[in-house]
Amino acid sequence: MTKVNAFAALAPGQDLVPWSYDLQQLQPGEVLVRVLACGICHSDVHMIDNDWRITRYPLVPGHEIVGEVVELGPGVTHLSVGMRVGIGWQRSACGHCEDCLSGNDNLCDQNQGVITHGYGGFASHVAVDSRYCFPLPAALPTEAAGPLLCGGITVYSALRAAGMGSGLRIGIIGVGGLGHMAIQFASRLGNHVTAFTTTEAKAREAADLGAHEAILVREGQPVQRPARPLHIILNTAPVPTPVEPYLDLLRSDGVLCYVGAPTAPLSVPLWPLLVKRRRIMGSPIGSRATILEMLDNASLFGVLPKIETFPMAKVNEALARVRNNSVRYRAVLLA
Repeated sequence: MTKVNAFAALAPGQDLVPWSYDLQQLQPGEVLVRVLACGICHSDVHMIDNDWRITRYPLVPGHEIVGEVVELGPGVTHLSVGMRVGIGWQRSACGHCEDCLSGNDNLCDQNQGVITHGYGGFASHVAVDSRYCFPLPAALPTEAAGPLLCGGITVYSALRAAGMGSGLRIGIIGVGGLGHMAIQFASRLGNHVTAFTTTEAKAREAADLGAHEAILVREGQPVQRPARPLHIILNTAPVPTPVEPYLDLLRSDGVLCYVGAPTAPLSVPLWPLLVKRRRIMGSPIGSRATILEMLDNASLFGVLPKIETFPMAKVNEALARVRNNSVRYRAVLLA
């Protein structure tokens, strides 16, 4: 039995408090991981506040975990004690449905989240299904690797599902926690990237991240067109944005893909879709295979999130910074 020291939310909207629980014997297929670092995602804030009405308290948030394997449950052979691993949003899947059998376990109807069906990484240790523990390439720093397992895979998987390879023209809406990683992945994999942002400062930062051009957005409308129509536009903005102006910037068979989750429903005109055979799609996190591919490419091409670090004991200070959007661009707690 392992005593886990953690920080937990006991009720919606409250500060996290020190809290501990006893972890019983590992189940078959599980591993015990000592937490070294854990990113803070806006999904953690939504869970703390019970915005999605699925939170069970006490809640130990944290699903961008980097840690060291300290114990293997029965049947685990692909990991070893001492291995540095990353853990993202997903805790498990059924393994036998059509989605799982086709390699899309992230789309499984029975998939479970690390913090929706257990305790997360704002803690000394975490126990999870070993299938969702990913060995980390040596080139990825411990303090920066965690956000790749949630925000990074979200944008990478979406771009891949929308058809990203190399040599395409790709637009990224938003230069924030998701967008700044999407720009890096798209540009370093050999695509021409156009960033859409509301400020001159973010436009300059987009260029530093690898964007080839940046277009300002005023009152929801891009102020100019890209030099050529785009193959893919990825919307990372969590606020409502008009659909038609961006559809109009796509080439024939272009794709407008959403990973940001605005609260208002979309209003979609049919004509811009019909006349150019354009598509609108959404995308969640990625499959296990896509996560491994993403980690390899992040290591190979030097894709890293921009982070600010905080001691685990200052979790409430870090959460306050995330809530008021003053972190550039991802907050990470260090054990």
